[in-house]
Amino acid sequence: MRVVDVGRFRERGARRVVGMTTTGADRDAGGVGSWWWWGRGRSVVLDVGLAVVSALECGIEGVGFAGKAGLPVPVGVVFGLIVGSVLLVRRRWPIAVVLVSIAVAPAEMGFLMGIVGLYSLAASEVPRRITAVLAGMSTLAVFVVTVVRLRQDVAQVDDGPQDFDPSGWYVPSVSLFMTLGLNAPPVLFGLYIGARRRLMESLRERADSLEQELSLLADRAEQRAQWARQEERTRIAREMHDVVAHRVSLMVVHAAALQAVALKDPQKAVRNAALVGDMGRQALTELREMLGVLREGTAPAAPAAVPLAAVGRAAAAAAEAAADDGPCLDALEALCEQSRLAGAAVELLVIGDARPYASEVERTAYRVVQEALTNVHKHAVGAAVVVRLAHRGAEVAMQVENGPCPSDVSVADVRLPSGGNGLVGMRERVLRLGGVFVSGPTDAGGFRVSAVLPVAVEEPAA
Repeated sequence: MRVVDVGRFRERGARRVVGMTTTGADRDAGGVGSWWWWGRGRSVVLDVGLAVVSALECGIEGVGFAGKAGLPVPVGVVFGLIVGSVLLVRRRWPIAVVLVSIAVAPAEMGFLMGIVGLYSLAASEVPRRITAVLAGMSTLAVFVVTVVRLRQDVAQVDDGPQDFDPSGWYVPSVSLFMTLGLNAPPVLFGLYIGARRRLMESLRERADSLEQELSLLADRAEQRAQWARQEERTRIAREMHDVVAHRVSLMVVHAAALQAVALKDPQKAVRNAALVGDMGRQALTELREMLGVLREGTAPAAPAAVPLAAVGRAAAAAAEAAADDGPCLDALEALCEQSRLAGAAVELLVIGDARPYASEVERTAYRVVQEALTNVHKHAVGAAVVVRLAHRGAEVAMQVENGPCPSDVSVADVRLPSGGNGLVGMRERVLRLGGVFVSGPTDAGGFRVSAVLPVAVEEPAA
């Protein structure tokens, strides 16, 4: 399975989001009301160079325009320079450039400006209907000017025998060919460049959006990993509590009884001391087994190579492995006998035919009864206890009910500490399997703990 370093991925995603490429819309928004609409320095150099070349071309063509219009030559040159310099604003106002080229077409100037203007118009974000109308107007203007110019050239040809009449089809055909040759390539190339630019911007925006989504997914994965670690810590703490608390509580009870009868009944003191030793050894054995499973489930590894969720998965595997070796319902009689040896009057009632259940169901039922008996030893010393276990069709139910503490009971004050998590742990165990848990005082002054577990639970995977 591939290990993903979420922290490094989030850092890379953050850098990507911060350095997000600006799109054409962003550039346009930033250039509103400003003459400096160029995004890069080479764009400025290119547009200034084209404007200079166009101004020189129009200035030279202005000499002929001044002669035909009867104007002074300097006026024609200045007019040409002004008209040609309009190409400088082709990126910002391509429509104005095309309109100027159409307007000066009868003066036979601005051919470079017309070609570049049509390309800039087709490559811009101007609506396609406006582009089509302006391209048609420019084509018509160039066609008319070309026809007139060719007719003038044909008229100036020396008279002589001719095999064809050039005024019939030659002039219109050549004019149409020249017009399409001048206008069609820049329009088509501009449309291609505009579509490619929009595609690249769309891909960049999509990539930025995916980076943001992946960064959010990484955050959610880290949150889920933290939640899993917290959940597994809670489960491990609950297992440790169930393994140790009950036996240690019984050890404390027996130690208190041993202290009370040590001088009066030495034989009973010896038996209590033996019981304390046995329970201590059992508690140590269970604790050692669980810690061994946890060590095996969390083998050391390099911190940089461990994913964030590895700790939670390892702890879950350890808890499940420890669950396979946990207690079962067959051990309830021995559990009750330990409480009887501690001085409690415990009665076990089994209803229905016993049958094997999933290990998680049996372990949860056993832990509920165990924790309930531990609470009895802590809070209701000397009270009579009834443990009921009912085997039903699709569920197994257990109930631990104790009566009120007798007022005349003579027991030592064991002063067992209470962490306040016993009922919470039982409820979490039962609800985790989809069961029902109820606890509370009885009308007789005792306390009752009841739980119902569904038995349709699959065996945990190895």
